[in-house]
Order: sequence, then C-alpha cells, then structure tokens
Amino acid sequence: MKFYATLAGATALSLSASLAFAQENPMVGGAEMFPDRNIVENAVNSEDHTTLVAAVQAAGLVETLQGEGPFTVLAPTNAAFDALPAGTLEELLMPENRDQLAEILTCHVIPAMAMSTDIVSMVEDDGGAHTVETVGGCTLTLETTADGMVTVTDQNGTTATVTIADVRQSNGVIHVIDAVLLPASEPMDDADMSDDNGMEGDMSNDDMSDDMSSDGMSGDSEMSEDDMAMEGDFPMVGGAAMLPTRNIVENAMNSADHTTLVAAVQAAGLAETLQGEGPFTVFAPTNAAFENLPEGTVDTLLMEENRDQLVKVLTAHVVPGNLSADDLASRARAHGGRYNMETVSGDALTAVLRSPYIYIFDESGGAALVTQSDVNQSNGVIHVVDDVLLPR
Repeated sequence: MKFYATLAGATALSLSASLAFAQENPMVGGAEMFPDRNIVENAVNSEDHTTLVAAVQAAGLVETLQGEGPFTVLAPTNAAFDALPAGTLEELLMPENRDQLAEILTCHVIPAMAMSTDIVSMVEDDGGAHTVETVGGCTLTLETTADGMVTVTDQNGTTATVTIADVRQSNGVIHVIDAVLLPASEPMDDADMSDDNGMEGDMSNDDMSDDMSSDGMSGDSEMSEDDMAMEGDFPMVGGAAMLPTRNIVENAMNSADHTTLVAAVQAAGLAETLQGEGPFTVFAPTNAAFENLPEGTVDTLLMEENRDQLVKVLTAHVVPGNLSADDLASRARAHGGRYNMETVSGDALTAVLRSPYIYIFDESGGAALVTQSDVNQSNGVIHVVDDVLLPR
C-alpha cells in the first residue's frame, strides 16, 4: 500500500476541523510550539534542537522548511546527534560536505502531513509495518510498539522512537525522535529513483511538484510568488535575499555570514523575542566578528551556565524602535556627530558619523563599522556590523 494514497484517506478522518486544533501543542525543548508558525520558527526556540537548527542552516534548507509544505519532520534531539560517532557532526557541518548533510536531513522529511493517528492507522492497515519514502530518497519503516509508541527504522537498521508526537506547524507537523536516521550505506541504483518506487507517482502537485532537486530539496522552489518577486529587489546578506515580509530570526537564519549569531540567539533563548512584533533595530555581527573575539570566548558564552551573560551581550546589540541609517546619521548630526542609544540590555551604544560611514561604539570603547545598512524586516531593521559590541 502506497504511503500517500493511504495518507489521503487517513487524513480525511483524523484531521477534521474538530480535531485539528482541539488540543494544545506540546512543549518542546522548554519552549511553547505555536501551530501558526512554521517549522523553522518553532524549531529555533527548542533548546533540544540547537544542533538540528544549525545543521538545517548549514545545509541551506531553512528557506525550504519555511515554505508552504506540508511536511512531516522527524526531528532528532541534540542528544541524538551527540550519539553519532565522534567527529561525525563536525565533519558534516563542513561546507564541502553540504550535499551529504542535506541528504541526511532530508531523510527526516516526508512531503506530506502525517499525524501520529495517521501513522498508527497505516501501520495497522499494512499488518504491523508501513514503509514511506522521504524527500531525501530514503525508505523508512514505521511501526508501533506494544506500549503504543511509534518507531522509525532506516535502511541501515537504526531505529528511532517518537518521543514527542503531533507538534503541529503552519506548514506541517514535527515528531521529535531520539536517533538520527541515515541514508542507505550502499548507493542506490538509478532505477531506485524512478517513478517505480512510488515517490513521484504518489505525490500530488500540491504536495511537492517541482520542490525536489536530485540531492534533496530546493529552497528557492518553496518560496511564494510574492517572495520570489521581491528577492531581486532587496539586499542580499550572507548570500541570501532578505525579505521584508519575514522577521529578524527568519532572515538571519538564511545568512551564511550569521550562523554564529543565530546559534547564540538560540542558546540565549532570544529567538522568541526577536520573532516578536518589535520593532527592533539589530546591529548584527558577522561570523568573522565573533571569530575576532579572544580564543574560547564564544565557546564559553555558549555554555549553559553563562546564559545570562550571553543574553546581556546579545541584547546589547538590540535597540527598541526602527532606526534606519538615515535616522542614525541625522540624529548624530543634530548632536554634534554622535547619537546615544539605550539598548534592550540597558547598556549604551553611540552612533558616530564619519561620513560616509557610521560606526557604533560600545561602553567598553570598542567600535564596529556598519558594513551593510537598512536590511528591513517585518519587525524592524538589521544593520550588519564587523565587530561584537560588548557591555561594560
């Protein structure tokens, strides 16, 4: 029995209007999961999925998982990634291994909406085991245990248990799992990728259509028509278009130059705040800026016991309100070339105009050059800076 044909019938029964939002979403990684937010927006708030979020960003899959979907994502926890052989994760996160990372991650994505009730029904209908094709071309086997838990087994025999089910998203559903699923150890023949495996033939145009590339998912294909129309009209940051219809976190996650900042925001538990209404003016240090800090500083700040200090450092880069470069320059001119601002952390920043450049000085005497200004967001504006601003 094919997954998508079965799913259509099961979904009609299980996802009726009376059930779809009758229950509240479970908490994941200490954070509330909002059904009106997409997979990326919710995942970035989970303390248990910082590794997954970093991997999705490194693989260039953020744009895709912000798309319409629907997707069913089997989301391994940090502990699941930690259980991989030593050095595996670090190697996968290297830019030269991006395709391999994307293949692994898309082995956790099913291009349809499958709630736990759907899965249980399909397993029962198939006599105790149901196979499904993922976006990455992997075949997963779904089963249930005697105590009612859902398990997922990859082609290598690794079995993951669904520890938190039915975390509804605006573009699908997340099931948290306790192991990382991997593609088959042996490469598949070309025939395995044909219509005969039920992958293309079982998907409707509404589900994925042209959203798949040969190595997994294409982020650009998931963009809405409005987003694609705007992409050429707005600034590129870290190789990605910054769309003013998206919030600070959504856009920052797409920038290859801000992976450290995003990881820090997530570790500090500030993703929810920076997804809020705002408006905020964010002075966003690049990866290179963080690398310029004394050796070990970033690693120390990212430790759980130093979370309060990390929060203070990051919020010292955020000013309430929406201040464009013109605003900063005009206010500096009105005050003799310097404009003082109070940040969310309560610390002071000073915008100094040295035409045509704007520098931001912190209380410690450090100065950061605004290298890219006026990156407009739905909830404020980002100015990219070349140094980390530090509270006194």
